[in-house]
Amino acid sequence: MKTIEQLGLTTLVIIALLFSCKKADSTATADVANYESTADSTAVSSSAAVEKKDSKQKFIRTADIKFKVKNVVKSTYAIENAVAKFGGFVTYTNLQSNIHDQIKTKISQDSTLETTKFSVENNITIRVPNTQLDTVIKSIARQIDFLDFRVIKADDVSLKLLANQLSQKRSSTNEKRVEKAIDTKGKKINDIMEAENALANQKEANDSKTIDHLSMQDQINFSTVTLQLYQNETIKQEITAGEKDSAYYKPNLGIQIIDSLKNGWYILQAILVFFINLWPFILLTLGGFFLYKRYIKK
Repeated sequence: MKTIEQLGLTTLVIIALLFSCKKADSTATADVANYESTADSTAVSSSAAVEKKDSKQKFIRTADIKFKVKNVVKSTYAIENAVAKFGGFVTYTNLQSNIHDQIKTKISQDSTLETTKFSVENNITIRVPNTQLDTVIKSIARQIDFLDFRVIKADDVSLKLLANQLSQKRSSTNEKRVEKAIDTKGKKINDIMEAENALANQKEANDSKTIDHLSMQDQINFSTVTLQLYQNETIKQEITAGEKDSAYYKPNLGIQIIDSLKNGWYILQAILVFFINLWPFILLTLGGFFLYKRYIKK
């Protein structure tokens, strides 16, 4: 009895150990899968794409990413939807198929198998809010099957922006001084014209500085992302109507013989008509021959 009880207890212990090991393996597998999923979604991103709160620096952020996807068309729609969701917009997209080879194989008298090898690619340029760049890049990473490269830049333009503002302020001050000089001291027409030209040049310089400032501010607010998508080579096969030989369209022998007789008759008619058109020359020739025989020869 004791032996039986010991065997039963040993069996229960072994079963418990096997169950716990299997559970641990499944948990480890799940952890690995979760880690890989997290790694795939974050491998493309970078701290350079993250907007830091309460930062005095102003950055112009750009990203350039090339990667392979399973289906370019589906990934393009997914990326465009994600960009629109986070307040961005698409400025350029060029979706195209590149044919690598095309083979036509005749499989019957009236059918041809057309095999086309091609690849699909798309070049996309998007603008996204600077605060959403990291989120958009992580959304794009879900479409990646193989990453060729990713380049993310964060250029600090704080000093350049400050210099532009100061230059714009100086230009505006000079513009006001010239206007005041024209109103108070301009008397001679030549002096007024020179002052007006100087004022126009100053206003043009001020407008140029304003446009530069707005352009830089726009690049700060909206990051530019350039994407290059491609997929594996695809093979498409299609059965089309085969091209028939030229002999197929020729008439049968009987019709060809009848057509030949007709053509011969037409040729004979043309020859007869040709000689009939020459009757004056024939008449003169016969008359000359007759005169030669009758008079000249005697």
